[in-house]
Amino acid sequence: MDKYDVVVIGAGPGGYVAAIRAGQLGLKVACVDRWRDGAGKPALGGTCLNVGCIPSKALLDSSLHYHNLTHLLPAHGIRVDGAGVDIPTMQKRKDKVTRILKTGIEGLFKKNKVTWFPGQAAFLARDRLRVCPALGDRGKDSKENREFEVAADNVIIATGSAPMRLSAVPVDNERIVDSTGALNFAAVPERLGIIGAGVIGLELGSVWNRLGAKVVLLEAADRFLPETDREVAKEAERVLRKQGLDIRLGASVDSATVSGEEKPVVGVGYEAGGERQSMEVDKLVVACGRTPVTAGLALENAGLATDERGRIPVDGNCRTGVDGVYAIGDVVRGPMLAHKASEEGMAVAERIAGQASPLGYETIPWVIYTHPEIAWVGRTEESLQADGIRFRKGRFPLRALGRAHGSGETEGFVKILGDAETDRILGAHLFGNHASELIAEVVVAMEFSASTEDLARIVHAHPTLSEGIHEAALAVAGRAIHF
Repeated sequence: MDKYDVVVIGAGPGGYVAAIRAGQLGLKVACVDRWRDGAGKPALGGTCLNVGCIPSKALLDSSLHYHNLTHLLPAHGIRVDGAGVDIPTMQKRKDKVTRILKTGIEGLFKKNKVTWFPGQAAFLARDRLRVCPALGDRGKDSKENREFEVAADNVIIATGSAPMRLSAVPVDNERIVDSTGALNFAAVPERLGIIGAGVIGLELGSVWNRLGAKVVLLEAADRFLPETDREVAKEAERVLRKQGLDIRLGASVDSATVSGEEKPVVGVGYEAGGERQSMEVDKLVVACGRTPVTAGLALENAGLATDERGRIPVDGNCRTGVDGVYAIGDVVRGPMLAHKASEEGMAVAERIAGQASPLGYETIPWVIYTHPEIAWVGRTEESLQADGIRFRKGRFPLRALGRAHGSGETEGFVKILGDAETDRILGAHLFGNHASELIAEVVVAMEFSASTEDLARIVHAHPTLSEGIHEAALAVAGRAIHF
C-alpha cells in the first residue's frame, strides 16, 4: 500500500489547487477524483471547469458578441448584414476552451509530481482510503481498474457540490434539465423556463435570451437577488427586464410535466401572489441552488458526519474534528465560490507544510456575470444598519465617465461604504461593464485595511472605468468631481 503525505479527494478548483500547492512544497501528493466527461473519460477540473464557471463564461461571451453585433455595433457605424447564430460551432468552441484548460491541469500535476487516481475514494479509517478506479476501456476486471488502498498522513476533502433537485420537477435531461444540460443545448429553444433567478439562473437566462429564446425566470423569493445590495438589485432587475428577461418573483413551482409526442412541451405549474399560475415552455432548467457532495466517502469510517445542510463542519482553518482531515470548498460552510475553494486549498496545503497561512473571508469578492456585471465585496448597507454600525457612502454613476460613453456602455454605478468614525472601507458594490475586474481594486484595499480616503488619493488612469472607483471614494466625503 502506497503512503502519501497528502491525499486530496476531488480535483475541482479547491482540490487540484491544494494538490499542486502541496506538491510545490515538496510533499508527496495524490489526488483522487471521480469526474468523467461527456465521453466517459476521466477529467480534472470538477464542476467549475467541466460544467460550471468556465463553459458558462464561454457561452456568455459568445452570446454577448452576437448581442453586441445586433444591438451595439450599429451605433458605432458598423453594419453586418445577415448575422446569424451557429450553436454547434459555439458549443465546439466552449468544449475546446474546457479541453485546453483540463490539459493544462494535467500538465501542472506532472510538473509538481502529483499522482492522479481517477475514481471514487472512500475512507477505511482516518488515514486510509479505498480507491475504486473509474472504469477504463479495458473493463472492470483489468489490472488498471481493480480497487486498491492508499495511506495518508493528511486528507483534504474537496468533493464540491451538485445541482439541487426538486421532487416536483423530475429532471429527464431532455426537456427538463439542470444547469449542465442548459450548457449543452444543440439549438436555441423558442421558449425557455428557468426555476431560480439567482446567479446560475440569471447567467443561463442571459445566454439564451441573447441568442433569441423567450426566457421566463421563476423565483420563489419575493425580492430579486436578496443577498446583494438592495440598490444594485433594483437597478439590475430593471436593466435585465429591459433586455427581455421575464422575471417572476414570488413564484413557487410545484409541478412540471412533459406532454406531446410530435413536439413535446413542458407544462409548469406554480403559485404566485396567492394565485394558481401555469405556463408552457420548450425547455425547463432547474437552477435553484446546489448541495454538497459527500456520497460514497464513507465519512463515518473516519469519525466524520455532516450537518443538517449536508456540509462537513470545519473550523476557521478548514480542520474537521478529526486530526489530519481537512475539508474545503463547496462541501463546507461559506459561499459556494470557486475562488474561495482555491484559496482554502492553498491555505490548507501550506498549513500542512508547517507554514502560517491566514485567509480573509471578509474580503472574498462575489460576481454575477450578467451584462452589465454585478460584483461586490464586504458589507451591504442593510447589514450595517441591522448591526447598528454607522457608515458613510459614496455613489458614482458610470454614465458620468468618458470611457463609458466612448464604449457605449453607460449603465450602472459604483457604491463604496466607509466606517463613519475610522473611514475604513466596509464594502463596495458595483453594477456595470467589467465590474468583475474592477472589484479587485477594492478587495486589495480592504485586505490592507485601507480607508476611503486612501482610495480617493490614488491616481487612476484617464479615461478608464476604474475612475468610477476613484470618484465613488471621493463621494464618501462629498467631493466627487464629475457628478
